[in-house]
Amino acid sequence: MDLKEKIYCELVRADGRYCSGEALAEKFGVSRNAVWKAVKAIEQEGGVLSCIRKRGYALVSGDLLTAATVGALLGDGFKVGVVKETSSTNDDARALAGQGAPSWTAVIAETQTSGRGRFSRPFYSPARNGLYMSVLMRPHLAAKDTLYLTTCAAVAVAEAIEAVSGKYAEIKWVNDVYIQGKKVSGILTEASFDIESNTLGYAIVGIGVNVRGTIPQEAAPNAASVFGEGAVPVQPRARLAAEILKRLRFYCEHIEERSFFEEYKRRCFVIGREVKVYTGSVSEEGVAVGLDENCFLKVRFKDGAVKTISAGEISIKVNF
Repeated sequence: MDLKEKIYCELVRADGRYCSGEALAEKFGVSRNAVWKAVKAIEQEGGVLSCIRKRGYALVSGDLLTAATVGALLGDGFKVGVVKETSSTNDDARALAGQGAPSWTAVIAETQTSGRGRFSRPFYSPARNGLYMSVLMRPHLAAKDTLYLTTCAAVAVAEAIEAVSGKYAEIKWVNDVYIQGKKVSGILTEASFDIESNTLGYAIVGIGVNVRGTIPQEAAPNAASVFGEGAVPVQPRARLAAEILKRLRFYCEHIEERSFFEEYKRRCFVIGREVKVYTGSVSEEGVAVGLDENCFLKVRFKDGAVKTISAGEISIKVNF
């Protein structure tokens, strides 16, 4: 961590309180001039600081996304890397898995050139406007239980968005997070299996969150960002990343207890709604009536039949 990042993290922790240049210089063992240069570097990267003589510096706004700024909010047990640009963080995480990277390794990018969602749909990933993150996990799970990783992630993302923004986030079964009827986040889980034992070798959970700005409808119909064009808090992306990682780890490490299930069901807004279920080129209309213990969706179709459907078979559209 360089001096700029150290001082930036210190200002974030101060949460709007002023830190004197003298105290910062003493804490990090540098000169006052070095502190001043670091502050100027923060401002050049988009940070807005209030500077008052004899009081010091306070961070008014800023969104420096680095391994250090995320790590400062996380604690131990995670390995985080941040890159300016990549084709896909899921592909990067898969390469790291092949190199033996440990569980809870996270790859974050400022932008993706080939981000993707379910069914290989492109995920709009403009620089500085979103959080694009993939998490490598090595849980001891049977192949049939991997859907729980996606549902854990959906709950973790919804809770994290709410914690950072104060806005209630809902889940569209199975893997999209919405605010006020607009999609703000998508989740893609990919896995490697041991065929002989039918167990999971590793899993990668890719998470994209639209944080700020307007999403072009031609790029992502019915999408929006968490904060839109409005004001954002200090460090929205680093805070989101840390909140998601902490919650995701908790739910995944307690996956046998299904601790995520009640919260997933509470936030799943498709229950009780009319839906259109697509299987290949065939579609059927019905009403989503609930979730079973595996988080499969139960749908009552027009002929009265109730069917349980899994995420791998279908996509759905909800009538808003």
